[in-house]
Amino acid sequence: MDEASLKDLAGVGREVGKRLLAILPGRTPLDWSKHRAARWRSSALGGELQPLGHLHAIGLDDLLGIDDQKRQLTANTEQFVRGHPANNALLWGARGTGKSSLIHALLNRYADQGLRLLEVNKHALADIAAIVARVDGEPYRFLLVCDDLSFEADDASYKALKSALEGSVFTQSANVLIYATSNRRHLLPEYMSENVAATHVQGELHESEAVQEKISLSDRFGLWLSFYAFRQDAYLLVAAHWLARLAEEHKADAVWDEATRQAALRWALARGVRSGRTAFHFARQHVGGLLLARDGD
Repeated sequence: MDEASLKDLAGVGREVGKRLLAILPGRTPLDWSKHRAARWRSSALGGELQPLGHLHAIGLDDLLGIDDQKRQLTANTEQFVRGHPANNALLWGARGTGKSSLIHALLNRYADQGLRLLEVNKHALADIAAIVARVDGEPYRFLLVCDDLSFEADDASYKALKSALEGSVFTQSANVLIYATSNRRHLLPEYMSENVAATHVQGELHESEAVQEKISLSDRFGLWLSFYAFRQDAYLLVAAHWLARLAEEHKADAVWDEATRQAALRWALARGVRSGRTAFHFARQHVGGLLLARDGD
């Protein structure tokens, strides 16, 4: 083969390589000026960021009954957005009490100031270094959010997250924080047998190695925020708020009276939990029923 043919072949090879790279996941940078949030998708060829549309329009004023948690996480997020030191945060506690909604409300509050959200499934936590590298150098601040985070005892994702939090991934990245939500305070299941191995030395309690290991991951989150099931008065306050909000949005003739109050209590009793989510679902059902009845007139 002569020299000209070799040059032609090399040119064809370069062109094929460019086209293959163009179709690999994640090779096209995401335009963060157009997208406020994205989800990381792992694949055999690497991962990619897929933009998220139709984000929840919830605001901080919609979140009632969690004032202290709201104040602390808002302050931490504002520090982060302004380029000041801020902590990774673990939001743990009862289901439906506003953990994920609070994060989305903060995104809505600070998106115009450069805040962006990266949603990561726990099974993709091994890709954290790649995700951070993907947004390194972007003129935005990213919340890497892992929702409903919990692990089994032999879950490899646990070690991946722990390694990232204690290693160099986040100490070298100034524009990424982790916000995780969980129903478990220590993220791993806890067993009575593990506490049997605890010892007392001169009146001081020394936890077993198994317990220490389970606590160690949570300890790497600088900010812990606890969320609890609502008391009845807090639940009713949230239900009344959402009823008024949805009634105004849909121009429904809904009133908060004793009959509506009793209906809200029965709704929570049937579900076995008083929470912001339960209150929101009640308001949707109630307002939707009123609108349906009006359509039938």
